[in-house]
Amino acid sequence: MHSTSASSADRNKSAKIVSWSLRALAAAAFLAAGSAKLAGVPMMVAIFDQIGAGQWFRILTGAVEVTGAVALLIPATAAFGALLLAVTMVFAILTHLFVIGGSPVPAVLLLLITGSVAWLHRRAFITILDAIR
Repeated sequence: MHSTSASSADRNKSAKIVSWSLRALAAAAFLAAGSAKLAGVPMMVAIFDQIGAGQWFRILTGAVEVTGAVALLIPATAAFGALLLAVTMVFAILTHLFVIGGSPVPAVLLLLITGSVAWLHRRAFITILDAIR
């Protein structure tokens, strides 16, 4: 019995380390990208001109990315930040594939990271859904 609880504790500790590592990596990436959008870095302005939705969309996207990055760093909101950013990356991938071209690989990698974080924290979604019912 003792070895089973010890291995469970080891798995729990490993999952926490993986979660924090992925969350920190994603938060850094999204804080950088979102800040660049909000600051109006010329490359970001050009990309959003190419998208054609207007610069308001750049500001909205930057705000979503910064908000999601901050949410990743707060344990109680990590699952929701990860889901928000994963959905954002799905649209980024589609935008690269069908609108602006360029490589969607960075967005795919960020989708995998944020999707993994959302999966690791899936119990938070279940808790919220149970409370709503």
